[in-house]
Amino acid sequence: MSKKRFNIVTSLTIASFILVSCSLFNSTTSDGPMLLRKKNWDPTAYLALSKLIKDYGKSNPNYNSNKKPYAVFDWDNTSAFNDVEENTLLYQLENLKFNVTPDKLDEILKKDIPKDSFAVKNDEGKPINIDLIATDIISDYTYLYNNYEGLKGKESLSKIKGSLQYKDFVVKMRFLYEAIGKTFSPDVSYPWVIYLFTGMNKSEVQKLAEESIDYWESHSVKELHLQSPKELPGKAGIVSLNCYVGLRGIREMQNLYATLMDNGFDVYICSASFVDVVKTFASTPKYGYNIHEDHIIAMELERDKNGIILDEYRKGYDQTQNEGKTKNIKRFLVSKYGYGPILVGGDSSGDYAMLKDFPDTKIGIIINRCKDGKIGELSRVAVQSKGSMKAKYFLQGRNENNGKFIPRSASILYGSNTPKLLKSN
Repeated sequence: MSKKRFNIVTSLTIASFILVSCSLFNSTTSDGPMLLRKKNWDPTAYLALSKLIKDYGKSNPNYNSNKKPYAVFDWDNTSAFNDVEENTLLYQLENLKFNVTPDKLDEILKKDIPKDSFAVKNDEGKPINIDLIATDIISDYTYLYNNYEGLKGKESLSKIKGSLQYKDFVVKMRFLYEAIGKTFSPDVSYPWVIYLFTGMNKSEVQKLAEESIDYWESHSVKELHLQSPKELPGKAGIVSLNCYVGLRGIREMQNLYATLMDNGFDVYICSASFVDVVKTFASTPKYGYNIHEDHIIAMELERDKNGIILDEYRKGYDQTQNEGKTKNIKRFLVSKYGYGPILVGGDSSGDYAMLKDFPDTKIGIIINRCKDGKIGELSRVAVQSKGSMKAKYFLQGRNENNGKFIPRSASILYGSNTPKLLKSN
């Protein structure tokens, strides 16, 4: 081969490599802004999203940067796989990351919780209420508080973990969270879990959240069986539960947000998890989402003049769950833009309102968890309208065994290997 021909071939090879690299990493090219990568999107959802970006993004000659389109997404099980708040709770429990006295924890545990029996019972089938289980938890925590070096004691965490009180505390606290959620309305259960950050400041919560995210991302997705020690039944008796652990960033959602922003859309998160926890996952560069912190709308607590978190929900601020999501979007976004979100994403009935309430919404993406209730109704609409030019809602499937999207609208639920489309099938 001649030197001249060799140089031509080499140049073409390098040029091809650059073009492929641009495509792989979605770099903006001279042809315009980023295109959405197909990856594991359901084909129908992918085409709808690509068309939306083309029709309303800045490559459209009618695009107006003074009237930018914007999108709003839920966080847990929509933007990322699994629930960051629940995973942070278990990490907080297992590592005793608290900044309250036993008396204060007792106050927090009982705050706004009715004394009715829970919908779930102990292992003997006997009823439990908040007073019974709180008595056991505070007895455990008093021992831990006085003995663990991370609180007021001198013993290492590894040594403390061998105690019955530690094992009882972790399980009964996690059980209590489950019991409250299954017994009372979300406006009771959602604030309760974030009261456990009382006494911390923003940086301490974000450090805790980062440690938790790093930990759970490095571990397999699995179901844990937890049971309190039989040697320490206490007032509530022995309790047990199963909980689903493991966190994963979703590359398709990371790419979607980057593509939207590169095409002139604003991207917001509206989550029922605590605001500082969501900001850690959504805004820390290493996690790949790169959402601006001031674009996070989530659960808020009051803070004192030094920024210390208080066990009191923020006054005048709607809880970011169910209809509260719509109210906050109207308050913070519609009031700013003058119109609603063009694109909304969610996964549960807690997202139903914001998926339905805005006439300006062109597309609703539903991460398919095969749920019933309101989100089940909307999922059925997505199935029935699939392939129609007028389709508004699109189901996106995932594999719950590994936390990844799959290129179809059906999902593979945890413990199965067979795709399932709806709760009823």
